[in-house]
Amino acid sequence: MSNLAQQQARRQQRVEELCAASIRALSGHPDLHFRGKMLYQGERSLPMHAPHHRIDTAVASFADCRAAADGMALRLMYSDTKLHRTHCPPKPVARLVFELLEQLRVEALVPAQLTGIAANVEDRFVRWSQDFYRSGHTESNSGILLYTVAQMCWSRLNARQVLEETEDFIESTRFSLASSMGTALSGLRRNRHQQVAFIPHALAIAELVDSIIEAQRAEQGTDDDNSNDEDQDVQSGFALLLDFDQDGDDSDGFATARSGASRAYGENQQGYQVYTSAYDREVKATSLVRAAQLEEYRERLDKGISEQGVNIQRLARQLAAILATPQRDGWLYGEEEGRIDGRRLAQLVSSPTERRLFYQERQRPVADCVVSILIDCSGSMRHQIEPIAMLADCLIRALDMIGASSELLGFTTNTWNGGKPYKEWMRQGRPPYPGRLNETCHLVFKEANRGWRRSRRDIAALLKGDLFREGVDGEAVDWACNRLLACSEARKILIVISDGSPADSATNLTNDAYYLDNHLKEVLARRERQNEVDILGLGVGLDLSPFYRHCLATDMSQALDSHLFDEIVQLIGHRKRR
Repeated sequence: MSNLAQQQARRQQRVEELCAASIRALSGHPDLHFRGKMLYQGERSLPMHAPHHRIDTAVASFADCRAAADGMALRLMYSDTKLHRTHCPPKPVARLVFELLEQLRVEALVPAQLTGIAANVEDRFVRWSQDFYRSGHTESNSGILLYTVAQMCWSRLNARQVLEETEDFIESTRFSLASSMGTALSGLRRNRHQQVAFIPHALAIAELVDSIIEAQRAEQGTDDDNSNDEDQDVQSGFALLLDFDQDGDDSDGFATARSGASRAYGENQQGYQVYTSAYDREVKATSLVRAAQLEEYRERLDKGISEQGVNIQRLARQLAAILATPQRDGWLYGEEEGRIDGRRLAQLVSSPTERRLFYQERQRPVADCVVSILIDCSGSMRHQIEPIAMLADCLIRALDMIGASSELLGFTTNTWNGGKPYKEWMRQGRPPYPGRLNETCHLVFKEANRGWRRSRRDIAALLKGDLFREGVDGEAVDWACNRLLACSEARKILIVISDGSPADSATNLTNDAYYLDNHLKEVLARRERQNEVDILGLGVGLDLSPFYRHCLATDMSQALDSHLFDEIVQLIGHRKRR
């Protein structure tokens, strides 16, 4: 992973924050945010099926990202989603055209005073048209048909000329469609303000395009495979956002954590369940490491931190700026303004020029906050644990310097492949959907009521490699949140450091691959609704945005420089930025 990936991830996060703010301001929905390159309202994703708004926020220009954000806001403002879904045709090509026409309709309704938004969405459609034409997709029959229909409908809805660059190219197709599309086309602009009246005209055009493409395929016959393949490429290229699969693979940047729907989780009326918790345990990590080995690990950790040259004082000042709040701390006497100090009035008689007769409240910054760092101790994290341990140690030390409490936790399993719960399930005849089938092990490296100096040796237990097995993230997040809620501090922050989705082989095999994944989402959504703990995700070489609303992808193979800590401080201070 390179610095370029880090920069792309940081840029993408910033762009998505700006775009989400723009959509919230325009649409009036305060709970909109981006997660995994998808727009979410609360915990519900809002896919936008319009080809000209398919962009990658990690690499696209900001102008394109802003135009897509404006298009999304207009869709939320002027389109009834339920009504649209009710009339949406099932056939892929007809649906493609129907989705496009609804998006073009709402973009034609930009209020006159919002000239910037009108320019953004128009420029975006023009750029997409140029890209589509220049990419060669219009060389096939279905390509030029879909492109021409898009140009004609956009032109009619906005009372603008079609793209000048392709006007001659589409002229013959446009002429051939004029008679069959004429009535529906005129109805688009006339009824653009009323979605109910607009739908029949949009459906007529969508079904017409679908019937023409089907007729073209029938004429070509089934033996012309190459031509059919070209048409499929054009339609998939045109549809773009009709692809509901969230691949999330980034060849040049951080990969996105995979996520999906769990059938076992959905069919089980009890939702997530634990087959047996009889073998689960919560232990102090130091009890699993020999004292001499712990000393050796601590020396290794200290040496690594000194080689990194982390400026702990600077980090403490940054954390104080976002976590500390002014609190009353006695009085300041001998001030030149404030409340009159009666004891000093005699000085005024003896020295009429004396001005220091007042007193004021003294305020000092106090970090009334507890930060819990929860580390995924699954097998894949073993190779990254040294920089993670250094990162956690530096953060805890800086938090200690500003008076904030902190604890360091970890989660893993007692065994691989299920252990005793799995054997018990086998003995009982393998009932379906058994739920979680492993022994969880929750590790406490540092408790919140112990300072860094008293716990520095215990933190080094993170370097013990055989602690790392499998991970049940949802239960661990719940456990860490409950520990935080038992603390008296006003603000509670949980930072989860992980390099992947929840993974326990026995549970995944006996339920399905997304069972633990869905439980983690459910836990995070519930904790977010409760709004008692601020949960942040720190992905190790992975974008955790499918799970965590506020997260940061990091590259731990690079040095722990001040830039990385700046980003972590920004992540912790996200509430202050909003």
